[in-house]
This record gives sequence, C-alpha cells and structure tokens, in this order.
Amino acid sequence: MNFIIVGLGNFGASLAEKLAEEGHDVIGVDHSMHKVELLKDKITHTICMDATDEQAVDGLPIDNTDVVIVAIGEEQGANILITALLKNKNAKRLISRAVNPLQERVLEAIGVSEIVRPEEETAERWAKKLCLTNVEDSYELDADYSIIEAKVPEQYIGKSIMEIQFRNRFNLLILTTVRKTQEKSLIGKTRTVERASGVVKPDQVLEAEETLVLFGSNKDLQQFLKHPFK
Repeated sequence: MNFIIVGLGNFGASLAEKLAEEGHDVIGVDHSMHKVELLKDKITHTICMDATDEQAVDGLPIDNTDVVIVAIGEEQGANILITALLKNKNAKRLISRAVNPLQERVLEAIGVSEIVRPEEETAERWAKKLCLTNVEDSYELDADYSIIEAKVPEQYIGKSIMEIQFRNRFNLLILTTVRKTQEKSLIGKTRTVERASGVVKPDQVLEAEETLVLFGSNKDLQQFLKHPFK
C-alpha cells in the first residue's frame, strides 16, 4: 500500500517507520528539515514543505495514495487547515490526529470520520490496523492474542452466527458486532456513530456495513482475514 504521512513528530515518525518496515511505500512530509533528515533513510521518500500551501499540496501524489494521515499534533490550526485541503483533494482515505475534544469535533464537522488520538492509541496499534486488510481496529492483548474489528465478509451478509460457525471453522470467538448509525453533532452536522449490539446470539443475522469484534490467536485471525470462506 501507499501512504502519505504529514507531520513527522514522535507519533508520525514512529508510524511511518513501522509501515515502511512492513514493506509499504511511505512518503513523509514535514516543514522541518531536521525531522525530514532523520527519516530520509528509513522510509521510501521524505519531503520538506509547508503543507498548508495548497500549491505545494498539489504536488503530492494524492490520487495514487491509499491512505493520507495528518499526524500533526501541537499546531492544531495547521492540522485542521491541512486536513481540509486534503479533504478537498479527495484523498481516498483520510485520517487526522486530534489532541482534544474540540479539535475532534471540528475534524468531524469537515467530514473526517477516522481520527487518531495518540495519547490513547499507539503507533504500533495504528500500523497494525492499517496493514491488515478489512481490519477497522485492533487491540493486542499479548504477543499471541488480539481483539480486532473486521468488516463482515460479503458472502456472510444475511447469514446467522450459527450458520457460519466461526468457532468451529476458524477457532475465533465473536464478542459482539458494531453497527453504524447517523446522528447530529453538537454543531448540527450529521456524523456516523458506532453502536455495539451487545452479546451475540446464535440466531443473530449479520448485516451489510456491520463490523465483527473477534477474539483469537493472531495466527487464526490472520488466516480468517486472508481466507474467510474456507
């Protein structure tokens, strides 16, 4: 996959390195030459530029990038401006960082649904989340076991938990499912909110746009994500 990370502070630099270590193409962008120099030999490409300049942003290969991440933390104004510019450039998948609830609400208001909170989430967790296909979130319990949120495979839509037999076929436990609903934000904008459905029942039928919360060994989870219809 191809990534652009804007902001190479502690979080952005760590995330860029971990994604590069997984074999992905990563472009790191920062206005500090010092930060750019520190990463130039560790990721695919680094660019020293002011990403609040729309003409400069036009030079980035946004159309050919799978994920663009705005990792700027301290400069909240720059974070919001750059995020808005990238939103207008129709980035395929745009993720932005928030350091407080107000900034998060502003990002939601301009249409950003994926928000990084580095004070709560590590670069390792986000790297894993971005690298695994169809995984929306993950939490590593230890070196061997994890909890992940994964999209319902298309062929399982309309089938019950009992029909699919996750435990017998994949050695995985479904903890719950999550459905997305629309609600109004504090400033009147419509936003998507995730609601857990509670403890799953054998006769529960899976729906489109629903997310599975799965527990199991990393090996079994990886196997399911690669071959969900075995």
